Amino acid sequence: MNSQLLRKLLVAGAAVAALSVVACTPKAEKTDAAATSAATSANTAADAAGAAQSAAATAADAAADANKAGAAATPPADAAAAPAATPPAKK
Repeated sequence: MNSQLLRKLLVAGAAVAALSVVACTPKAEKTDAAATSAATSANTAADAAGAAQSAAATAADAAADANKAGAAATPPADAAAAPAATPPAKK
């Protein structure tokens, strides 16, 4: 009689444990929704990074063009136009 009671208690305990596990696991739909949301966020971040990289490239091109324009506007150093480095000696 004791072994039958013990057997029934073990079966009941296993059933309760199985129900607890099933009740506490997240549903697949919620997990899929979270994964979809994360993927959307990642795609948005990737698009923003691409736009930032494009803007940086455009800014670098503009800076290079400004450098070229500045170099073209500056006249070359002419030795005749430069003042004397030392004043003439007094006699």
